[in-house]
Amino acid sequence: MENDGGEGSSFLVSIIENRAKEVGLAAFDLRSASLHLSQYIETSSSYQNTKTLLHFYDPIVIIVPPNKSASSSTSTVTELVDRFYGSVKKVVLARGCFDDTKGAILIKNLAAKDPSALGLDTYYKQYYLCLAAAAATLKWIETEKGVVITNHSLSVTFNGSFDHMNIDATSVQNLEIIEPFHSALLGTSNKKRSLFHMLKTTKTIGGTRLLRANLLQPLKDIKTINARLDCLDELMNNEQLFFALCQFLRKFPKETDRVLCHFCFKPKKVTIEAISVDRSKKSQVLVSSVILLKTALDALPLLSMALKDAKSSLLSNIYKSVCENEKYDLIKKRIEEIIDEDVLHARVPFVACTQQCFAVKAGIDGLLDISRKSFCETSEAIHNLANNYREDFKLPNLKLTFKNRQGFHFVIPQKNIQGKLPNKFIQVVKHGNNIHCSTLELASLNARNKSAAAECYTRTEVCLEELMDAIRENVSALTLLAEILCLLDMIVNSFAHMISTKPVDQYTRPEFTENGPMAIDSGRHPILESIHNDFVANNIFLSEASNMAIVTGPNMSGKSTYLQQVCLIVIIAQVGCYVPARFSTLRVVDRVFTRMGAVDNLESNSSTFMTEMKETAFIMQNVSERSLIVMDELGRATSSSDGFAIAWSCCEHLLSLKAYTIFATHMENIAELATIYPNVKILHFHVELKNNHLEFKFQLKEGPKHIPHYGLLLAEVAGLPTSVIETARMITLRISEKEKKRMDVNCLQNHSIQSAYHVAQRLLCLKYSNQDEDTIRQALRNLKEHCIKQKL
Repeated sequence: MENDGGEGSSFLVSIIENRAKEVGLAAFDLRSASLHLSQYIETSSSYQNTKTLLHFYDPIVIIVPPNKSASSSTSTVTELVDRFYGSVKKVVLARGCFDDTKGAILIKNLAAKDPSALGLDTYYKQYYLCLAAAAATLKWIETEKGVVITNHSLSVTFNGSFDHMNIDATSVQNLEIIEPFHSALLGTSNKKRSLFHMLKTTKTIGGTRLLRANLLQPLKDIKTINARLDCLDELMNNEQLFFALCQFLRKFPKETDRVLCHFCFKPKKVTIEAISVDRSKKSQVLVSSVILLKTALDALPLLSMALKDAKSSLLSNIYKSVCENEKYDLIKKRIEEIIDEDVLHARVPFVACTQQCFAVKAGIDGLLDISRKSFCETSEAIHNLANNYREDFKLPNLKLTFKNRQGFHFVIPQKNIQGKLPNKFIQVVKHGNNIHCSTLELASLNARNKSAAAECYTRTEVCLEELMDAIRENVSALTLLAEILCLLDMIVNSFAHMISTKPVDQYTRPEFTENGPMAIDSGRHPILESIHNDFVANNIFLSEASNMAIVTGPNMSGKSTYLQQVCLIVIIAQVGCYVPARFSTLRVVDRVFTRMGAVDNLESNSSTFMTEMKETAFIMQNVSERSLIVMDELGRATSSSDGFAIAWSCCEHLLSLKAYTIFATHMENIAELATIYPNVKILHFHVELKNNHLEFKFQLKEGPKHIPHYGLLLAEVAGLPTSVIETARMITLRISEKEKKRMDVNCLQNHSIQSAYHVAQRLLCLKYSNQDEDTIRQALRNLKEHCIKQKL
């Protein structure tokens, strides 16, 4: 396999759908040799679920079957790929390649786990589309990459995305999870960062990818979340353990997870290709992987030393499954039989090249020893040539540098060149203040050196054949090691590091319940608080008895920031990290929906209002009882009467569900919902009116708050004629009087229902309280007395 380095994506995705708009998706990670299968019914005509998964995987190749006949008026997955992913390489394979029977057989043979453990035996018919997609993906890898996948080496997950919180692509953008909103417009000097960039202090490429995956698909399993939080508790209370893990994790190579590819994939048998340049390059990558594996196994005892006395279940399980696993010692012994003990993974190009040439112990292969001798002689000749040039041409600062592709070349500071460079130097290129060049002698030695190195790599691969087969027998243990190192990197170098850099108790551990309330005390925006030192903290409380909060307030009072803040706190909590709040208890959220911002979508010929309605329709079609919905200024992009009617009816629909909803609006009439429906809570952002000027406090308070004519005040400042302002003031007074009378009538009619709901809300809080029995009994007595007084 090629060297799939860097932090970019390494996923291949294959998609197929049937006539019932059921979609099967297979995503193969070339870097970690893992296959993720998903099958679902696409509920949106715009393929929002598929877009979400494609945004998550960020594929480098998308494989699809041929499109249906042009007579079909409905959109298809293929059209979605053409329209939104035009920059991604698209591969069209014949429908015969999408064979679910063949896909099932391949996964049975290649999966590291037993098929019954994956649910393959039980749910074969249910997963037929994603199995067909898997067959196409594996077929393309075998044909295009020229490799065969090792049996029982693949990490396979079924329906992976739906075992986690689902955040659609629009919400990812609205919440600034991966990229800051309008970052291209604000430029690189923009101080505002995304949540991903704030937490991106990981040291390995695999750790960074895992962090991104967790933020896009947070956990739903409370046991797993609490295991991570217990681990953080131990790291925060045990500085010695925290600093030891930080130090020892640096000993593992940055690309440890990539090494798995070269043990999970076995090259096809070759004849003429074996002596080609491309073959020697693949041999070099293979040798590099073995050296990298040796370096990682050499660092394992240090990790074992740090984790030996760990108390949390996560760290102690890592110690038992990795540090006490004899397979790693067996692999290490097999490597030590062939690989020289002084060889280590290196990042400097020529050092790495030399390490790879001398990886195998001397005396094992005669032809290899001859190639090494030639490599050493040419390397020495090149260095001697450089010394001669320094003396002959009086260039004491002439440097000899090496690059993998270019080989050796000279670098001369321009200030050291008196007049014209001697004619002996060729391929002269200026780079900044330096001149890069070569000579015919160097070019000749370079070619011989490269040839000797290529021969070393090829002979080394021959020597490593038996070792590679032995390693492939234990590839599942290596997969486990890579996963654990990525997880530790994320928890230690990202989560724990971020918490340790904040003042004490600024970040606290969240509590989780199955069906309890969402209560956040003094919550703060995790990104903005680092920019604004005087950031104002705010609370939120939602429960089954009060599942909708309507937030009112003028423009710039803090409504949008507050909506984003609540969602980000929930996401941070469900990845298993502390949150920026004094206290928090949460119900696990399965989906986050956002309707924020107002922008025309010129690409799809959608106005601001049409875009708004499409996003709202997607929410209404996909909302579940455990969803968290935040909606900002719904209905403002159309006429006031229609906008108000849509906002009101959407609120009524969401009120009938158990989902938690936060609805921000300028429409003060929406607050009338609270007089009819007892499970609606009205909140407002506090603003003081002084000398006809608005002073924003950014504090969230309970109850409605009427800021008299703040729109008229702004209009007056803008320079509208006095007569126009006075006429507008008279009109708005008449409208306000009618609304107040209607709200008073509603309050009287629904007073008894409101009181009952308030009691139910208090009882729910007591149900999930951590207080002792006596305290709860006293609270119940007080509640009873309060109810009796109200009746009297």
